[in-house]
Amino acid sequence: MKRNARPQHPIPPATAEPANRERRRLIGMAARGAAGAAMLAALDPGVRAGAWAAGSDAPEKTEVKIGFIPLTDCSSIVMASVLGLDKKHGVKIVPSKEASWAGVRDKLVNGELDLAHVLYGLVYGVHLGIGGPKKDMAVLMGLNQNGQAISLSQQLKEAGVTDGPSLARIMRTQKRDYTFAQTFPTGTHAMWLYYWLAAHGVHPLRDAKAITVPPPQMVANMRIGNMDGFCVGEPWNARTIMDKVGFTAATTQDIWADHPEKVLGATADFVARYPNTARAVTAAVLEAGRWIDASPENRRKTAETVAAKSYINTDVNVIAGRMLGTYDNGLGKTWDDAHAMRFFNDGAVNFPYLSDGMWFLTQHKRWGLLPDHPDYLAVARQVNRIDVYKQAAAALGVSLPAGEMRSATLMDGKVWDGSHPAAYADGFDVKV
Repeated sequence: MKRNARPQHPIPPATAEPANRERRRLIGMAARGAAGAAMLAALDPGVRAGAWAAGSDAPEKTEVKIGFIPLTDCSSIVMASVLGLDKKHGVKIVPSKEASWAGVRDKLVNGELDLAHVLYGLVYGVHLGIGGPKKDMAVLMGLNQNGQAISLSQQLKEAGVTDGPSLARIMRTQKRDYTFAQTFPTGTHAMWLYYWLAAHGVHPLRDAKAITVPPPQMVANMRIGNMDGFCVGEPWNARTIMDKVGFTAATTQDIWADHPEKVLGATADFVARYPNTARAVTAAVLEAGRWIDASPENRRKTAETVAAKSYINTDVNVIAGRMLGTYDNGLGKTWDDAHAMRFFNDGAVNFPYLSDGMWFLTQHKRWGLLPDHPDYLAVARQVNRIDVYKQAAAALGVSLPAGEMRSATLMDGKVWDGSHPAAYADGFDVKV
């Protein structure tokens, strides 16, 4: 599908042509004032008047460049543009395909990008001056939960490795240099990889070498033997299996069911200068996530769209399976995953929980990226713009959680709920 092509089934579905003409007329009116928005809401109950920009609420900047990395979890940004949901909220999203997370970081900081599909931990790292230049940052919303994986090489498979315990056993008995790749030092994939290895008694920084590789280059690097395994987002784990380069040893939802993953990120300066634009973009992307999760048909349509060369540039079948929750680990096991990648889940995916951001800080401290304990809660309150998210959610009638923290039990039995973060960070047996 061409980059700006409209899908065959836009939302809401077409009804009778006279109604369509009236709706298009009201869309034009809504872009110019609240009266048209209210009339459209009456015609189409799925549209709320608050979602339309009018008067002083109009976006200050009407065209925004949003960076993304070729990963399945960029989908809500792409679909916000392709479905025209951005224009509905008074902005035009220009998706910008980027080569690496370091490039995304640099372009956000210097203003070449307005916003980005970005690693949660990268945003926090930049805010604190680790993993790049220090710059006050903002998380506007979560883009997805779940849907990453840890892949191990065909050579390890032939040596009898199938999972974490067997990997740890091989590493103890067959002494050699082992290398594992992540995508950015403070990012989500590094933290999932380190957590998983440590849970099986492998110190990720002492017992192995950790390297950084951009997501689209993971499969090629493992094919030529540059690493024994990696953690990355889809579709590159599925691609690894399809190309017979390796297998899936664990999904990240095995580590933490419904874990936070990519976010819509920006600099704090951008949000301060363009608050209405930030709200409008958040609303458009939130609505796109809701559309994707609404049905398997919408997910398939999304897979077809993002498979295009201008986005992920891979076979749609590599994307569609795991996007629909159907997994094959490359070892003969298949299953329907109850915690596959989600983009909305009634807003639970998208709310920028303070505890989610704080968790990444605890892991940065655990692995020596932070020399001292920060004020975990204060940093999270600075970065996570719950105020902007609430405005966008209200415009769409999206429900809000009862609180700004949430609780989860991770794979090693440790409970994370945002309380006592310093003690949590210091409480691991395997750490720097």
